[in-house]
Amino acid sequence: MLLKRLFDIVVSVAALLLLSPLIVALAAAIAIDSGQPVFFTQERVGRNFRRFRLCKFRTMSAGVAGPPITLAGDPRITRAGRFLRASKLDELPQLWNVLRGDMSLVGPRPELPSYVEMFRERYIPVLELRPGMTDSASIRYRDEERLLAAAADPLAEYAERVLPDKIALAEEYVRTRSFRRDLGILLRTLWAIASPPR
Repeated sequence: MLLKRLFDIVVSVAALLLLSPLIVALAAAIAIDSGQPVFFTQERVGRNFRRFRLCKFRTMSAGVAGPPITLAGDPRITRAGRFLRASKLDELPQLWNVLRGDMSLVGPRPELPSYVEMFRERYIPVLELRPGMTDSASIRYRDEERLLAAAADPLAEYAERVLPDKIALAEEYVRTRSFRRDLGILLRTLWAIASPPR
């Protein structure tokens, strides 16, 4: 665990420094496209069920209410937001969450409190770990927004099929986690981002 945390700190600091020009440029693009704020924060459930504010670039119109999941073609998504979501660059500010210790680079993705409560017993071993910026579920559900948009009832599809499968992948990660596996997930994530969705 100490090696994993040290790796998280070194990589997140290096990435924030190296990517700072890109982060500034993306923030400016969001502000020009749809105004302030450029960041979006949302309460998620972290290690030992401690709640924290997950940070992303804002990809939706500010102050517009809607369902807790996002579908492909969602009218709330801004022009800049479409690019950010497709490229996953909206996730870059989570490097700050990693540096703070809220998250790890690799680990089960943090979920909304309402969904965690639906499967609380299954989340007990999963949330012994810090949630991550990426995991096997992030790769499997790279095109989740389109998958849910094709469902007759997207909210039910997420709660009854997608989320249980994500939890199963998280449970498997808890049982088999290792530093080598984390490196593999990071590389597979970068490959998935660079590859067009199928």
